[in-house]
Amino acid sequence: MTAVHSPSGDGATRTVERDKSVGALVQQATEQLSELVRSELRLAVAEVKDKGRHARVGAGMFGGAGLFALYGIGAFVTAAIVALARVLPLWASALIVGAALLLIAAALALLGRRQVTQAIPPVPERAIDSAKHDVREIRERAHR
Repeated sequence: MTAVHSPSGDGATRTVERDKSVGALVQQATEQLSELVRSELRLAVAEVKDKGRHARVGAGMFGGAGLFALYGIGAFVTAAIVALARVLPLWASALIVGAALLLIAAALALLGRRQVTQAIPPVPERAIDSAKHDVREIRERAHR
């Protein structure tokens, strides 16, 4: 509570409640802290979901790479068989198709690896950084 002089010039002094009670401040701080924790948890959940999506996409690309590699190996086997049975044109074309399939498999494997590395580690890094920042901010304001 603070004493304030009346602006009317009559010299009267009146009391104005300018500060909240300690209990009200503690309650407000508790509510704000609870909301902050809930917000950080929502951010962490969103971040883990995003990393899970990257992991699923990467795993699908690895599966696609395996499928194309299987077709490539099949084409190379076919090329070897045809090479023994025939002359150049048939096996050469099978060899070209097999090499192209293996190149596709390699590209998909590299793309899948990139997706998986974005998902690892499955830790909500942005949420952790934000929480650390919040703790630093609270500590700085508490020391004032």
